[in-house]
Amino acid sequence: MADENTEMDKLLRAYKARMHIFHNSEDDNLKDILKSSMDEIKRMTGSDDISIPGIRNLVLERSRYVYNDATEYFEDSFQSQIIGVSLVVSEKAGDFDEDNVQASDDLER
Repeated sequence: MADENTEMDKLLRAYKARMHIFHNSEDDNLKDILKSSMDEIKRMTGSDDISIPGIRNLVLERSRYVYNDATEYFEDSFQSQIIGVSLVVSEKAGDFDEDNVQASDDLER
């Protein structure tokens, strides 16, 4: 639990720096936003490991969209990054096997 809080505090500091937020009055709300973004990014990519730079960036960016009441635009704006990070996560987990991927031409035959 302590490591989780430490990671959330690091993420909160990074988010506040990114958003130029210099006060602490919104910290509880910002942590809730970051947590919900982590949950959504895990749903989209299969991972919430913020040590992966792509995951961390997606969590921060989605949180920015939530904070600015523009959540509905996030997935369309970051679709290619979401797909790319999903592939990295799958490859790291061993779920992605390039030898089993067939070209669309092979499937038509």
